[in-house]
Amino acid sequence: MKTLFEQLGGTFTMQGDYYLPNLTVEETDTHPIGVWGQRRMHYLKHHRKVLYYNLLTSCKLHSHLADIEEQAQDLFFRIVK
Repeated sequence: MKTLFEQLGGTFTMQGDYYLPNLTVEETDTHPIGVWGQRRMHYLKHHRKVLYYNLLTSCKLHSHLADIEEQAQDLFFRIVK
């Protein structure tokens, strides 16, 4: 009898006495997170924890930080001009 994970095409590797699933992370977002995105992440982690964890668990944190980075860069270049 196969587990649901195996029925969906998953495989296991034996490590010592345990079977561990072979998992991979697929990076679909390729937008870089610069200094402004990192500052936003630090702010969310320390001051808006619920929002940070909601974005993190819904896999929207990276895209949110990339949007913040892009907006901050645009604003910075407008101010510098």
